Amino acid sequence: MDIILFVVIIFVASILQTSTGFGFSILATPFLLLLFQPNEAIQINLILSLVISVALIARIRKDIDYGILKRLVIGSAAGLPVGIVIFSLIDIRYLKLGISLIILALTVMLMLKFRIRQSQGRDLTVGGLAGSLTTSIGMPGPPLLLYFSGTDTQKAKLRGTTLAFYLFIYSLSLIIQVIVAGTSKTVWMSSGIALPLVFVGLLIGQRLFNVINQRVFQIFTYIILIFTGVYMLIESL
Repeated sequence: MDIILFVVIIFVASILQTSTGFGFSILATPFLLLLFQPNEAIQINLILSLVISVALIARIRKDIDYGILKRLVIGSAAGLPVGIVIFSLIDIRYLKLGISLIILALTVMLMLKFRIRQSQGRDLTVGGLAGSLTTSIGMPGPPLLLYFSGTDTQKAKLRGTTLAFYLFIYSLSLIIQVIVAGTSKTVWMSSGIALPLVFVGLLIGQRLFNVINQRVFQIFTYIILIFTGVYMLIESL
């Protein structure tokens, strides 16, 4: 049963990540935490997300907003060490509870047409939040997704910029995680088993990206956020 759940998680999350630019960590991490120890689940997520970003970077390069990307990277540099401290000191159950409530509250605001203006300062702040969430629970996606949705960012720009940012943030976070928390054979064997599923998901996800319009993309975003928030809330209670 565990192996079937693992296969389904990785396959669906890979399709989401490729077609939208987010979704792997948001969907996979809560379920991986059911199957593995926290540090193992986070590291498997980081490895596979990094593989997806590397595989797609050449294709999405033209869609990257390099100004925003630069500020996200700078902001994340401050957030990464904060996240690893949180991971080391705080019970992950309480961390998931807090994050789930924030995700749900902000998603409701977005659905009610709350909008925010993009600015350099906010880019830095969102980068910091994404960095801290990556090293603490392996999920940089929620602040990026909420921010870009709130600024009505076009789907190609959203996907390109977030995937480029993930290439940086996942690489550095994985190194920090391995140094601080250590690693195991389980992490690397499970990641190796998952690779064929990831590549099949890449092919399907790219086809979906080409046919999804902006409105469907936005609705899909809300569904993923609500699902993630509710699931993390239930798991933390």
